[in-house]
Amino acid sequence: MTRYADIPKPIRSGIVVVDPERGTPQRIIVLQFNPDTLERSLAPQSAGGGGDAGGGGSGGDRNEALRLKGPAEESWKFTAEIDATDQFEVAAPDGIHPQLAALEMLVHPTSAQLREASRRTQKGTIEISPIEMPLTLFTWGSKRVMPVRLTELSINESAFDVDLNPIRASLSIGMKVLSVSDLPAGHRGADLYLAHLAQKERLAAAARGGQLAELGLGRGL
Repeated sequence: MTRYADIPKPIRSGIVVVDPERGTPQRIIVLQFNPDTLERSLAPQSAGGGGDAGGGGSGGDRNEALRLKGPAEESWKFTAEIDATDQFEVAAPDGIHPQLAALEMLVHPTSAQLREASRRTQKGTIEISPIEMPLTLFTWGSKRVMPVRLTELSINESAFDVDLNPIRASLSIGMKVLSVSDLPAGHRGADLYLAHLAQKERLAAAARGGQLAELGLGRGL
């Protein structure tokens, strides 16, 4: 008989906020439930730019047709669920406010950063650099660990306790994978992206190769 203790626990997906200087995790957000579906899109960075020139394109465009300027621009979308009623062992006096706030702070600067920017403005600093957020990684198992920037966070709260704390919510999350085209050379996120790309290369090398005959091209190209 199979015992429940023998059944391996599923690995959870999640988000890790990392100090880009030290590489140490500052916050780990584990998704309560793994999303049922993932929507991923990849847009090649073609060197030719402007689209299909047909028969009237310039010679320069033809020379660039098979060239890439950099890694494909990759984005992810998925729906995450948070439900306080499914984790009775965890005290939730504030409902799921803390979990929601942790995700929302991925797209907000801190109050201390805003106060500092305001102080520098009042002192007459001519140019205020945009506030840099911590490095954010999205993890989907050990084979998908990549630096990302949240591009969308839509929250649908659907149940509340007597104090109006949300206790159930559905979140639509969109992310852009940050590549070496987005990060400065030497940035820890750029190194993590290269490791992510190298993992793709290893997986692609493990894929079964086809035969020309399977394509009806038994006589060759």
